[in-house]
Amino acid sequence: MSERAAPFYCPYCGDEDLRPHEQGHGAWECAACNRAFQLKFLGLLSRGLRRGDGGGEAT
Repeated sequence: MSERAAPFYCPYCGDEDLRPHEQGHGAWECAACNRAFQLKFLGLLSRGLRRGDGGGEAT
């Protein structure tokens, strides 16, 4: 079982025909536009989540 998360769409053309690329972890290739790209998780942001202006509690 693979632990990699698969992207749903190509970030360049939006097509869904993606396959793992031979370069390694996080690398994908798109059969529609013939591009290869790599996804990388950088980490969690220290500021955390922010609430939007509407629908929240009054402060």
